[in-house]
Amino acid sequence: MEYSLLIWLLPTLALIVGVVAGFLIARVAPNAVPGGTQRQLDDLQQKFDNYQHEVVTHFNSTAVLVKKLTQSYQEVQDHLAEGANHLALDELTRQRLLAALHSDANQVHRDRLTPPRDSEAPKDYAPKGPDMPGMLDEHYGIKRK
Repeated sequence: MEYSLLIWLLPTLALIVGVVAGFLIARVAPNAVPGGTQRQLDDLQQKFDNYQHEVVTHFNSTAVLVKKLTQSYQEVQDHLAEGANHLALDELTRQRLLAALHSDANQVHRDRLTPPRDSEAPKDYAPKGPDMPGMLDEHYGIKRK
């Protein structure tokens, strides 16, 4: 009976000691393994925040540059209009210059695509003549001498 009790007692005691030891190790060193993961997560979050800041900065600077470009374009338009008013010799020339200047400013020239001349659908195979063999013919691609 003592021998049977010893067979059950030793593994049970080893199991209890192992559970207690595992619990203590988990409590003492929780920062060892998860800390590395948390540090990586924090690094990724920092990189993501930096990236978002760079994107916002990029688009803000782009908006400022586009605004400057628009202002420069308006200044060129005003300069040309002033030059047309000042340098044109007669009223008819002045009116024609100003009309051309304002019509170019208001219209954006876009080329229209022309529709195809024939309405046949594109083929997914190479066309062949009536006396030529098809691709499934056993003599296709063989040159005769």
